[in-house]
Amino acid sequence: MISYMRKNPLENLPRLFDLALKAPIAPQHREQVKSIKEGYENNPVIQQYVTRILKEVDPSVQEGLLVNFFINAVLIGIPRQRKLSEELGVNVPFTILIDPTSNCNLRCRGCWAGAYEKHQSLSLEEMDRIVTEAKSLGIHFIVFSGGEPLLWPHLLDLCQKHKDVAFMLYTNGTLIDKAMAAGMRQAANMSPVISIEGPREYTDERRGQGVFDKIMQAMDNLRREGVAFGFSLTVTRKNCHVVFSDDFIDLMIAKGALYGWSFHYIPIGSDPDFSLVLTPEQRSYLVERVREIRATKPIQVADFWNDGHLTGGCIAGGRRYFHITASGAVEPCAFVHFSLENIQGKSLKEVLGSKIFKAYQARQPLSENLLRPCPLIDVPQALREIVAESGARPTHEGADSILKGEHKEALDQIAAAWQKEADRLEKVNANY
Repeated sequence: MISYMRKNPLENLPRLFDLALKAPIAPQHREQVKSIKEGYENNPVIQQYVTRILKEVDPSVQEGLLVNFFINAVLIGIPRQRKLSEELGVNVPFTILIDPTSNCNLRCRGCWAGAYEKHQSLSLEEMDRIVTEAKSLGIHFIVFSGGEPLLWPHLLDLCQKHKDVAFMLYTNGTLIDKAMAAGMRQAANMSPVISIEGPREYTDERRGQGVFDKIMQAMDNLRREGVAFGFSLTVTRKNCHVVFSDDFIDLMIAKGALYGWSFHYIPIGSDPDFSLVLTPEQRSYLVERVREIRATKPIQVADFWNDGHLTGGCIAGGRRYFHITASGAVEPCAFVHFSLENIQGKSLKEVLGSKIFKAYQARQPLSENLLRPCPLIDVPQALREIVAESGARPTHEGADSILKGEHKEALDQIAAAWQKEADRLEKVNANY
């Protein structure tokens, strides 16, 4: 199929979409495929984006990632997940976010994972078991975070062992030298996502002197090897307009990034700073701006907090994904540091039945207005109810500060201010 597409993408890709529509996929995914096909046929920017993938990504990586993601994870995986969800009585998600290690070579200010206990790691045997069990449930897309996942010494070996899985890893990028980039190309099923805060002064201010230059070199190394990679933004009140400017997005395209993830700053982890949380006006700007970028530039950017209409609301709590920390704690979300289960000694099927997951899923979507999907900054009362109902415990000291006192009041104020703006947006544009 990929070879067929390479020959004449303009004509042959729509035919592959038609083939995908004949597969036993869910109705909503069928509509998404139809929408993508229509967009490809009518939008030169999407055609340019596909051309970038075919020209810039090594053929073995194209096959490893595309086959694993679109065939194994989506076309085959999702129907199997749905079937097993009915049989097992627990929801089987699309992906799992795993921290192989909590170790990191940087100390970024305000890191969401900065309050976890350091020097914790999962063993190769435990990680191998998790991925193997995930595949048996139809999950063929696994995401790594940390800590810095490239400090876990078995990462390449694990990915090479599970050739039928697509792996994505959030990384600070500083360890991606020429040898590591070559190793990722050889594995052919890995896509790194490099965290960056904007231009040099913004990135180095939060991540440390010289980090921006190391990231630029890492991107050059990956592009030279033809590894498909993306970038990850922590969007704050300070850098909001900078990281979504034409100059910065064009820089990411020029460096070879094929996609980007936008994470709104969430006041958790080490030294939470509520002054960095986006204002309602900034978040409203992002609603328009991210859609504009997707429509006009050959790159795909997703905004988890403002893309609730695409995801059906919050994806956490085992609905579409959940988080396993380096200690094995099973959390509903990378940003919600509460847990009842530990993966060590338990199967995936067992932890998917966690009370905190059931409490999440009983409330999803958390708001009728899908511009308010998040139980942390959009509907914080829901998170307090979920934790109380399930009896979940904080996974590090201070994680429960968001449930009480001045942090609770601050989150309620943030949520109320955004609700007013989100409801206005919903009224003026029904397409959201």
